[in-house]
Amino acid sequence: MRSVETVLLLVVLATVVATFARRLSIPAPSLLVVAGVVVGLLPGVPEVRATPEMVSLVVLPPLIYAAGEEMPWRDLRAVWKPVTVLAIGLVLASAGVVGLVAAVVAPLPASMAFVLGAVLASTDPVAVSALGRRLSLPPRIQVLVQAESLFNDATSLVLFRLAVSAAIAGGAMSFESIGGEFLLLAGGGLIVGLVVAAGIWLIRRRTVDPVLETVIALVSPYSAYVIAETVGGSGVTAVVVCSVVLGAQTSKITTAHIRLQVDAVYGTVIFILESAVFALIGLQLPYLVRALAGSDPGWPWQALVITAALIAIRFLWVFPLGWIMRLRRGDRRLNWRTSTVVSWAGARGVVPLAAVLSIPLLTDDGQPVPQRDLVLALATTVIVITLVAQGFTLAPLVKRAGIARTPDEARKEQDIANMRLAEAGLAHLEQLYDLETAPHDVLDRLRQGLLARIDHGNATPEAPPGSSAAAAYRKLRRELLAVEMAELARLFEDGTIDDSTRRRLQRTLDLEDARLGDDP
Repeated sequence: MRSVETVLLLVVLATVVATFARRLSIPAPSLLVVAGVVVGLLPGVPEVRATPEMVSLVVLPPLIYAAGEEMPWRDLRAVWKPVTVLAIGLVLASAGVVGLVAAVVAPLPASMAFVLGAVLASTDPVAVSALGRRLSLPPRIQVLVQAESLFNDATSLVLFRLAVSAAIAGGAMSFESIGGEFLLLAGGGLIVGLVVAAGIWLIRRRTVDPVLETVIALVSPYSAYVIAETVGGSGVTAVVVCSVVLGAQTSKITTAHIRLQVDAVYGTVIFILESAVFALIGLQLPYLVRALAGSDPGWPWQALVITAALIAIRFLWVFPLGWIMRLRRGDRRLNWRTSTVVSWAGARGVVPLAAVLSIPLLTDDGQPVPQRDLVLALATTVIVITLVAQGFTLAPLVKRAGIARTPDEARKEQDIANMRLAEAGLAHLEQLYDLETAPHDVLDRLRQGLLARIDHGNATPEAPPGSSAAAAYRKLRRELLAVEMAELARLFEDGTIDDSTRRRLQRTLDLEDARLGDDP
């Protein structure tokens, strides 16, 4: 199909399916994959072929950037040790086990079996983030699985490049080459991500135009990705580092108007790209199946065995890790509920798809790459199985395990935080009363609004005063909003509230700031 028709088809399909997914309270990514497979199987539907450039360059950077921006520094610092073990150790173990199983059950040469293992070794940040938004996981677990999916790509990309080199060029692998490649990918991506983040920070802190700020936000992930790939580093790692660094500085380098507009535009872009790419994964499978017709009828059960091995090695790795972490805290009991949820939250998705599509067609001597179509079909099938099976069952599993935060708990935390913000505003108002630097009628009106928030537990802003005191009211209310924003940051840093509560209350404060209008 032509590219324009493909994009229109994916957007229409994604919008319709995502609407039904929300009404049915089921994960949109999983339903989109199923819908893509069903549409791809219909007679008369043109073949939709994804290219590695479209997936890795056009779709992947903004989706990873959005996931990284949601990663709070406070929670990331608390889980960096288990994330490191999962991002390196589990990736290596998964690649080895999947490669071994694939070589045994599928007619693949050892080199291509290891390529398949490297492709499927890491969890996918786009899939994990999309599925995780529907779950009310404790902040530590949510950050653990999301950070793992963000930072394990450098390890898997090193393995993938080495495996492709061995399969295509017959290159020999050594510990020196592996270490050097890893340092180039991870270190290069880290440095480029930090440099790009610093440059964007300098630009954004001097930008007050919401339109320009929105353009900068949209261009940022592509800048980090392209520069890193150009210098030989990991574009994915660069985007992750850039997004995490800038995400922690958003409230300091932007205004309320800019944050609201950027969030609205970026949210629309992410919805379109995320929905379209999951539908694309489903549409790819029928095409790959038809390409294998008659050559290897046993590929479906081979894909099931590989999926089972992939899930099994994750369980066998996560459970001991969880027990060791509890032992370090002096608790000998195994928390099977948390370990089970973390083990099951290992869906594959966009990053593995981009990797497997980038496998060259020919070897260095001009011969076709052996069993390339089979590797594509097996990898895509495993991706579809994990997105569907784990996507549809993860929420019930979290509910059954009893570790999810209830709506009442989240509402209580938000009410307490809102009261603390109002108390901080009242304390600042008392100082203004003592200094007598503002009209008392305006101070009284602001004080009544804050007291109402404390008494009634809501954040409804007080009515604006008459035109004669409008300027003084806006100035003082914005001063109070700054005080409340500082108190909100303090509550988050000391662990009183989680990141989701912080984001909801920050949006409430931003909306109130926007309602005040521009200063004359």
